[in-house]
Amino acid sequence: MTQTDYSNAQVTDMTNRVADFSVDAQVTDAATGMKETTYINPHYSRQLGYYKKIPELKKAIDTLAIWVLGKGYTTDNRTKIILENIKGWGESTFNSILWSMLVTKKIGQDAFAEIIRNEETGDLINLKQLDTGSMRIVVDEKGIILRYEQVGKTSKKVVTTFKPNQILHLSNDKISDEIHGTSVIDACEEVILARNEAMADWRKVLHRNVVPVRIIEVDSDNISKITALKKQYEDVINRGEVIVIPKGNVEIKESTPVLQDSLSTIKYYENFFYQAVGIPKIILGGSEEFTEASSKIGYLTFEQIYSREQTELEADLWNQLAIKIKFIKPASLQNELLSDERKDVEQGATQPNDFVAGRGE
Repeated sequence: MTQTDYSNAQVTDMTNRVADFSVDAQVTDAATGMKETTYINPHYSRQLGYYKKIPELKKAIDTLAIWVLGKGYTTDNRTKIILENIKGWGESTFNSILWSMLVTKKIGQDAFAEIIRNEETGDLINLKQLDTGSMRIVVDEKGIILRYEQVGKTSKKVVTTFKPNQILHLSNDKISDEIHGTSVIDACEEVILARNEAMADWRKVLHRNVVPVRIIEVDSDNISKITALKKQYEDVINRGEVIVIPKGNVEIKESTPVLQDSLSTIKYYENFFYQAVGIPKIILGGSEEFTEASSKIGYLTFEQIYSREQTELEADLWNQLAIKIKFIKPASLQNELLSDERKDVEQGATQPNDFVAGRGE
């Protein structure tokens, strides 16, 4: 009879066998207290690679910039004339330069453009965007910008120096005493990788399931006969034909893959991704999985996001260029939501303030 006494069973110590999730501690990239502290983004090429390779990431960042700048801006006539004559590298407009800089700062923490002025009048005559990956920020011991240095792409020894008032510098989500911004890509890199790995795995499963793996048991060890049978079988499978084999000589078994519903996992990662980037999925189009109410709430939430970007950009242009403009906001749903709420009240719908905590009513 089988022994069931487990008193002497050996128990394996699993302590630390499976690592707990943790996040590495970090400190800010701040001034070091030395006469000069420099910073150049060492991750920009990787961040740019994600932007160019991952379609949902590119679309989300591009869409935010479109919502911030797409309706244009208002300003006085003199400023309007100045801005309409800005050509960038020759084929740009003031609006397209700002769009590119907004996208760039989301990707690579910071965006830079050379400020070109009339030497006699000091009027702004052009903005020339610079490569974020080649721009070095130099600050003093207190963290105040001393200058910018552009490092040559072909030779690191070639350095072009700019005074702070010669560079339009947009910094994304700068925190604490850091001397640079924060990329949106770094925080959502893991979910990007997870989603794309799930998509790649699911693609393999679907592709292999078109023609399942088949195991052929042959009552023969003749290599030439086995090879001929295999070739014949492959041919009929590819042509969708029928193969006739004498009974008892061959047995064919199919190894059917286990098809797990990976689509729900992919969709979960996708929704998580848009939350991490901060762009509601409804904003990008495609409303088949959203209710009208959830769509309106997502839209209203996004208003706060693009409004903040507009406000910060207006402030940057005024502080660094002495250009006063006002970006036109996209259509708001706030009034419509308030109207819907009033209709609910008129129709006797329950309101949140109809109940007061603690009264037991």
